Amino acid sequence: MSEASYKKIDMNEYYRKGVFRHFSEDCKCSTSITSRVDVTDLVKYSRAQETKFYINFLYVLSKVLNSRDDYRMSYLWQTNELICYDQINPTQYVFHDDTETCTPVYTTYYEDYQTFYDHALADVEKAKTTRDYGLDTANHPNWFDASYISWLSYDSLNIELPDGYLFFAPIINWGKYRIEDGRYMMPVSVRLNHAIADGYLVAKVFKLLDEEIAHFCRGEK
Repeated sequence: MSEASYKKIDMNEYYRKGVFRHFSEDCKCSTSITSRVDVTDLVKYSRAQETKFYINFLYVLSKVLNSRDDYRMSYLWQTNELICYDQINPTQYVFHDDTETCTPVYTTYYEDYQTFYDHALADVEKAKTTRDYGLDTANHPNWFDASYISWLSYDSLNIELPDGYLFFAPIINWGKYRIEDGRYMMPVSVRLNHAIADGYLVAKVFKLLDEEIAHFCRGEK
């Protein structure tokens, strides 16, 4: 396993300890929300700057998920410890039209936008040269799933995991944006384990996305 810095959570002081106990022991489950995000300004910004909308959104998403401890949680089953990573990074995916398969792309999150953009673009181009699935979770413990469903502007999406599996990394999906009342609206799905997140924390991701998109498009990177 690769090194990833984290802090251990003191369960006696953890502000969600009651909820954590219930949803990690009595009612093991996840919670997810699909909602449309207004990406009009991000689309216009990407076109004006001649940058890729996809990578710009991936940067904004990664910045949002790194902004709160609640989204960077993990569980060490070997020692029965709840931890919070100092940083989490996106696992994006490249789809190969010829084989109709995907290759996971492990991209490191950098707070500096240009550094992230350059690395993410290079990671995608490298992944296009292989057809290997290449999943390597053991050496990427602090990565979250960020998957673009490019073929559909969907209305709902549900990710199922075994109830007994305490998997805390966020799973984020998004689809094609479409014009609604003159605005570009994009479906985004956020899945988190209920032990470390409730409806408020899932909904908070969407609020933070709105705020961060506005900051990004104003050049506040």
